[in-house]
Amino acid sequence: MDEHSTRYTVHGGEKASEPQVKSGLRTAESDSRLTTSLCGIKLNSPILSASGTYGYGKEFSRLYDLSLLGAVVVKGITLNQRAGNPGRRLIETPAGLINSIGLENPGLEGFISQEMPFLREQGVPVIVNISGNTPEEYAALAERLDEEPGVSALEVNISCPNVKQGGMAFGVTCDMAAQVTTIVRSRTNLPMIVKLSPNVTDIAGIAQAVEAEGADCISLINTLLAMAIDIHTRKPLLKNTFGGLSGPAIKPVALRMVWQVAGAIKIPVIGMGGISSWQDAMEFILAGASAIAIGTANFVNPYVVPEIHAGLSKYMEEQGVKNISELVGAARINR
Repeated sequence: MDEHSTRYTVHGGEKASEPQVKSGLRTAESDSRLTTSLCGIKLNSPILSASGTYGYGKEFSRLYDLSLLGAVVVKGITLNQRAGNPGRRLIETPAGLINSIGLENPGLEGFISQEMPFLREQGVPVIVNISGNTPEEYAALAERLDEEPGVSALEVNISCPNVKQGGMAFGVTCDMAAQVTTIVRSRTNLPMIVKLSPNVTDIAGIAQAVEAEGADCISLINTLLAMAIDIHTRKPLLKNTFGGLSGPAIKPVALRMVWQVAGAIKIPVIGMGGISSWQDAMEFILAGASAIAIGTANFVNPYVVPEIHAGLSKYMEEQGVKNISELVGAARINR
């Protein structure tokens, strides 16, 4: 199976390789009960695209109205163009994927010239995920994007496990995470979301460290460091040996970490990690996430966003809840 084909097992053991197009979902109506705000940004819904699997939104815009999303979080951008990691970069697991893409992207100026014109036309907030090999690269990215029309916020990736330099190193200690946060904060007035790595022993402590340095929001989790071995060649399946595990397998870990971080900080939390249904999304909201992001599930079912949107709307109606914000952290109150 190559990196463009996915058939991992989802709910009830059902294989989901070909999405079922269900009437009404492509043009699902907006629901005022799902509107919310994040870092001062008005969102049509609490559903965001997770950076990576959604690209820059073009393919999905042909399937449904992107206004069903609260924001498009674009594929990670680096200062210079990157070809990504060589060799095999994506493998299937029983309940997810391991990827070692390596931040393949057109670079900052390529993104601005090639992708931003389309994104500005969608009428949806655009959150740009940035990654650097040095604090100075993060600073340069933030400074340039601060002046770019149509950029609503930055998501600072200090957690990517796919590259050998940068990313991962910045996200595993409070001091390094704080250092990147401080320099980005000094270069931009845009809302700053810091994306955390789950590959740490004290994720709440790191969240507190970046909050203290000016982060406006925390997003978590990124992928879990993982690997797989070919028993016939007796070699790692990924050319880069290690990759990031995503998909339903990581949901319980992600939910636990969202719970821990939401209870440790005062700024909002965006929850992600293995969300593939509206029920999953609601669990994260009840745990304390003000918004949620959908990643790997987009590969399995390209219509997962409108399906989750419809499911949340129905749940709100059945529960008699006036606005989704009333449910943020409700499970913490009901302990």
